[in-house]
Amino acid sequence: MEKEDIAYRQQVVNTYKPDVEKLVRYLPWLEEKADSSVVETYGDSGIREHSIPFPVYDGTLMSFIREVQQTSLLDRNYPYIYSQYRLRTQQDELRAIERADIKGMNVLKGILSKYVLGGMTKGRMWTEGVSGRIFLNVIRKMKENIEYWSTPIV
Repeated sequence: MEKEDIAYRQQVVNTYKPDVEKLVRYLPWLEEKADSSVVETYGDSGIREHSIPFPVYDGTLMSFIREVQQTSLLDRNYPYIYSQYRLRTQQDELRAIERADIKGMNVLKGILSKYVLGGMTKGRMWTEGVSGRIFLNVIRKMKENIEYWSTPIV
């Protein structure tokens, strides 16, 4: 391997490891909730006929979203990643996550960003991120990539 290649990998590890360490603690919860609902619909059923129901999200999901928002893992330019890698469907996203190595961390960031930022305006994006195993697979793959080139994340 060339020295620049090794230096680049080490730079990626140093950049992402602290943020991934914060998110790894959500992996058991994401595994548990992968096939269940993380949102309840709240409305005044029967009291008022004209009330508007609204979603109430699981507290752990909201903690996860806030934690991601405080990291450097959000990329507001994620549509560029989607067009560059021709990601159109959820299956495309899952394949891209599976193939991503340490040099593909920008792809993982882009996919994570789409669901976190998209959920700010379309609430269903957060539930799709959990039920579709997107959040779980992205965090797992980031952890795997970093641990391959560094020490294990606890």
